[in-house]
Parts: sequence; structure tokens; C-alpha cells
Amino acid sequence: MLATVLISLFGACETNYLPRPKGYNRIDLPDPAYIQLQENLPYTFEHSTYAMVEPDSFSLNEKDWINLNYANFEAKVHLTYKPIEGKRENLKAYLSDALSLTSKHQIKAYGIEEMVLRTPQGYSGLVAELTGDVPTQFQFFVTDSTQHFLRAALYFNTAVKNDSLAPVIEYIKSDMMHLINTLKFGKNQKEGDLLQQKR
Repeated sequence: MLATVLISLFGACETNYLPRPKGYNRIDLPDPAYIQLQENLPYTFEHSTYAMVEPDSFSLNEKDWINLNYANFEAKVHLTYKPIEGKRENLKAYLSDALSLTSKHQIKAYGIEEMVLRTPQGYSGLVAELTGDVPTQFQFFVTDSTQHFLRAALYFNTAVKNDSLAPVIEYIKSDMMHLINTLKFGKNQKEGDLLQQKR
């Protein structure tokens, strides 16, 4: 009888250990803070103080293309600008390119949600949010339809799955929406340039 009780007690103490799922690194996100774009470009906006503005290295001929580099998050917002010059064919070509660049991710994306928008300055645009393990999770374009066309896409330089990057994606998406809402087309002249003109 005692042997039976001891066997049952020791048997109950046995534990089957399973490997724990791989944990994700904790990501500390700073409070949002913004600064006016200082570069002399055909557009201006407020961008995150945590994003360094750098010239685009992909196409050196495009002087008005820049990146917002979130070095701490291994992320970049790639901004491409094209002048429309009052030509309807240019606008149609830029719209077609922007839409095809988004749709090419349909193979890997679980879904693409698109939203038409109008900015406080009266510009029109389109925001595209992509879900799944795609290289770009958030894109937009904004245009005044006659002179200016600006497109942006968020990219991460990391092998970490998008599920674990979700807090950072949401954080930068919010920054990109702030960018859209503060976007103004026209040459961004620094204070020194303006004072020179007044003299």
C-alpha cells in the first residue's frame, strides 16, 4: 500500500518541460516630438526629432529625394518627389507608378487598406496600410494635382517579423500622418534667405 502511494506521489512530481516561445525584445518608444524640415526643398513639413534627414542614396540624380532615418529602430521613411509642371500626363504617370508600387506587395500582404484623404492645405492623397510580412507596411502619396507630387514609404532594415515590430510601425505611422497634416508645397526657404530677400 505504501509503495503504491509513493509511486503515485513521485509520478505526480514529474513535469514535461516544453520550450518557451521566443520572446521579443522590449522596445521603448519616446514621446512624439517634431521639428520643421530645414532642407531647402520644394516641400516642407514637420518630422520627428528622432528621425535624421539624409539625402537619398538610391537615385543620386534626384536631388529632392530624402530619407527620414530612424536609426534606433532600423527604419527609414523614403520620400520621393516629382514636379508635375502643370502637365496632366505627368500626374497620370506618377499616380500609376505609386499605385503599382503598392500593388506589387499583394503577393506577400495579407491585406492592403487604402484611404483617400485631403490635407489641411487642401491637397489630395492616398494612404495605403499593408499587413503581413511585407518590406513596407505604410505608404502614402500627396499632390496638389498641378505642380507637386510627393510619395513616401516606410521600410525596416531588420529581419525581425512585423508582428514584433507592430509598436514601432504604429509609432512611425503616427509620425507619417503628422508629416501629411503639416505638409506644404513650395520652396522651403530658411530664415536667412528670407531676410536676404527683404533687404
